[in-house]
Amino acid sequence: MSDTYTLYNSTVMDHFMNPRNMGDLKDADGIGEVGAAACGDIMKISLKIKDGKIEDARFKTFGCGSAIASSSMATELIKGRTVEEAMSFSNQEVVSALGGLPPVKIHCSVLAEEALKAALEDYQKKRPSVPAPSRTTQLQPMAV
Repeated sequence: MSDTYTLYNSTVMDHFMNPRNMGDLKDADGIGEVGAAACGDIMKISLKIKDGKIEDARFKTFGCGSAIASSSMATELIKGRTVEEAMSFSNQEVVSALGGLPPVKIHCSVLAEEALKAALEDYQKKRPSVPAPSRTTQLQPMAV
């Protein structure tokens, strides 16, 4: 990376240039896909859950560097959490872990939160005994 000015810090650039957990999970226990019509970003997160804990998480994102970095960081942050813990996941965790995002790119971290919540809702639908996550924003899930 050059020393020229960038909107993104080194952590955001690292997760954009070297994304973690990219791809799909075969036989995922929960899949969530969301999109933001305003910017064109589309984010899909798939989860593997065992004994009430997120064992693995993968993402596929069509979007800008902030969207890819947010997806990458979100999957890193939720691995090992219980389903209950993951239900209270917030986009602010992504922003903090990335060391900040430009104000016009905060919506990318919200997409990561929403994709995770959609995947947890999908998991819950398949297992009615699991409580549904609470939604804090109004993004609409996309058909998978």
